This record gives sequence, C-alpha cells and structure tokens, in this order.
Amino acid sequence: MLRSPDDVLAAVPVLLGFVPRESVVLLTFGGTDAFHARIDLPAGPEEVEPTVELLLEPARRHRVERAIPVLYTDDEALARTTSDALGEALEAAGVDVPDRLRCAGGRWFRLLPGSTVPAEGVALDPAVHPFAAQAVLDGRVTHSSREELAATLDPLPRRPVRGLTALTVPLAPAGVEQAVRSALDDGRFSDLDLASVLVSLDDPAARDAAWGWVSRDEARDHVRLWGDAVRRAPDDLVAGPAAVLGLVAWLAGDGALAWCAVDRCLAVQPRHSLALLVADLLGHAVPPSTWSPMPP
Repeated sequence: MLRSPDDVLAAVPVLLGFVPRESVVLLTFGGTDAFHARIDLPAGPEEVEPTVELLLEPARRHRVERAIPVLYTDDEALARTTSDALGEALEAAGVDVPDRLRCAGGRWFRLLPGSTVPAEGVALDPAVHPFAAQAVLDGRVTHSSREELAATLDPLPRRPVRGLTALTVPLAPAGVEQAVRSALDDGRFSDLDLASVLVSLDDPAARDAAWGWVSRDEARDHVRLWGDAVRRAPDDLVAGPAAVLGLVAWLAGDGALAWCAVDRCLAVQPRHSLALLVADLLGHAVPPSTWSPMPP
C-alpha cells in the first residue's frame, strides 16, 4: 500500500528493477489491469504531447482508476510541463491523479499546484525503506540504472559455444522443446545443446517451440535459462535467444529486462518478428495475465 511520497518513490525502483533517470514513470491502480510504465523523459517541450499519448493510451484501455506520475530529472521546468500535461490528460480521461512528483538529487518535490513541500524538496533514501528490505528478502535485485540492468546481458569473455555452432545441425521443434525442458533444472544449456538450439532458432516453428508452452508459474526459471544463453551466444546468433528472453521476461512480469532483451535482439536483427511482438506487448502495457500457453 502506497501511503506517502516516500512509499511511492521507494516502490518505483523495486517495481522497475532499476533506479530510473531522465524518465517519466506512471504508477496506476484499479481498473481492469493496473500497470506501471517507464519511458524516457521528453527531450524538450515539443515532445511532451507524444510522451503523454504513449502513457495515456494504455491507461484508457485498462480503465485505470488512479495514477501517480513521477518525473526523474533535474530539469524542473520540463518536469512541470510534462507533469501538468500528463496530469490534465489523465484527469480528462476520468483518472484520479492524487499526486504528481519529481525526484532529483536524492530529494523529492511535489508538482501539484499549491504544494506546501519546501522549495528545497524533501530528502529521500529509498534504500532504507521497508520496500527495499522486502525486495532483498525476496531475492529481487534492484540495479542502480537501466544501463546496469542491460549490462547483465553483456556477452561473456569466453564463449566456447562459438566453435560448436558450425558443427551442429538445426533441431526439429520437438527437439528444441526437449532441450529447453532438459536444461531448466540446471538453469543453463550444455555447450553442445546451446549450439544446437541457437542454430535452430531462425526457424519460426522451432523458435515457437522454445517458449509457446511456458506458463507464468515457471517463467522465472526460463528467464534464468535464456539470460544465460544470451550471454553465451555468438554475436551473429544472439537475436534468437534475446527475443525468447524478452518474451519470458514479460511473462514473468519483468518489463525492464524484457525491454533490454528486445533492444539486444533488434540491434542485430531490426525486423525480428518475435522481438517486435514483445515490444508491442510492452508498449501497449499488455499484462501477462492475458497469456495462455500453447499445448506442448
């Protein structure tokens, strides 16, 4: 339960998995499916309107009842312009906006008109908040930035699988599914199995066999498996496992990691169909609760 600005600002890094910077965060509550979203801060006033529309569209579609925008930036003027536009648009759509906040330099500021918060803001240390302590107990890692989160997918210095991919032949879809199931307990593929899976993922049917049957309950195990696969994959074959990681990360409710995986895939294959599908799910704030796994 978020009862104060301190609660809101302590919850954001836990929910996102990293501490945002130069960002607009929208926390929503009630409606058909509440969601939490982060997008880059507009580069200037001319980008405020499209930024607002990106956040307003899913809020309308999910019929959220309440929302709290949080702006992470030192630029007070741009934050206030963006906050005013977003708050007014949400209220016009019937969404209650009980607070609007800005966070900068370890302090928070209230952006609502008539605020009594001191001009110098209020000191903030989310690391000592009970939400942060609970996240540690739950084994959830909060990264210091989105860049630090993305770096968890950086390639390993030594990737023996590189030399094996030229010696393997693609697996049939059933073979890919079996390889994934067999690797789940260990949380990683053997080098030979990973090589076989990687050369198979260009086939859409084989790729679907890697993720189509995954349930929400087991999605976190698949995130561990495919995160390791992305780090071990040769650069020319990383798009497939990165796209699968994006899908299972979305399914596990880890939207920030899903976006990082999508970015990794599209940097290699800009038109990769699965990565574009995941980007669409994330961009429209489609909740994982809508997922129905395919039969094995």
